[in-house]
Amino acid sequence: MIELLIMYVLSSSPHTMYGVLKSILNKFSPYTRPSFGTIKPALLRLEKKGVICSSKSISDGGKVSVMYALTPEGLNVLKKKILEVDTKNPVQFLSNARIQLACAGFLDISSQRDLFQKLKKRALIIKTDAENKISDEAISPTYFHRLVLDNSICEYNNFINLLEGLERGSNS
Repeated sequence: MIELLIMYVLSSSPHTMYGVLKSILNKFSPYTRPSFGTIKPALLRLEKKGVICSSKSISDGGKVSVMYALTPEGLNVLKKKILEVDTKNPVQFLSNARIQLACAGFLDISSQRDLFQKLKKRALIIKTDAENKISDEAISPTYFHRLVLDNSICEYNNFINLLEGLERGSNS
């Protein structure tokens, strides 16, 4: 998800590594808080793939700054990353989906609808699995396990309601 965040931030303007981190924290801190140790390798991977490019400049004080920018190919990769719903892990799903929704403004209306439908389909699968675990007598969930499952179901109900509201809004 860090690569998606970096590309999204760079889609508006070039930034230094510090600027990338600061922009991610400003826009996405309720969802994630990456460190420089996460940003730097991701920038290198994206540059190696040709998704971003870098240029060096020297400030008036003689300090070298590296600016990163999204390439035209990077714009296509960003769109694909936003639309990619591939995580099988329910813990990661909600976190990733929130980031994808926060970036959905980058997409055209048709692609937004596609994203909403994909996320809703996956959320329904995860919610149904939690509901099945609660009612499965073979598992016999403990009191605390049942509370956590109930909470997960509520979270997914809220998320599905959000997606349905976004779908309705995109149709008007």
